[in-house]
Amino acid sequence: MSVTATPYNSFKKKLLDGSNINLASDTIKVSLHTSSYTPNIDSHTVFSDITNEVTGTGYSAGGVALANKVVTQDNTNDLAYFDADDASWPSSTIAAARYAVIRKDTGTASTSPVIGYVDFGADKATAGDTFLIQWAATGILKIA
Repeated sequence: MSVTATPYNSFKKKLLDGSNINLASDTIKVSLHTSSYTPNIDSHTVFSDITNEVTGTGYSAGGVALANKVVTQDNTNDLAYFDADDASWPSSTIAAARYAVIRKDTGTASTSPVIGYVDFGADKATAGDTFLIQWAATGILKIA
């Protein structure tokens, strides 16, 4: 299953007011969270607002940095896309991840702005296998 992210409203505002988030050059991370986390696109603005991160073998707190990030402009369809390599946690044992949260990582949770989240639709688990987030062919985020 390939997925795209739902942007938080604070990220949309940052796009419009010129706040300092550069998806192509900043450290952008994705973390996994249990079904006990309830995404709130209105009030969640920084990573310290995000709760219930998963734990497990092969998973480090804070998640993983996205690699090979790219922002592209599609003049034919009047869109812009943000994409990166699929995110993975090899040889992991994760009991139940329901959400993934994408953020700019500043090194401090209270100053790391959230960008978007993915709802897997149900808990996903691994038992010594690779936990994989496969981004959609159109990328992680699409702005129309």
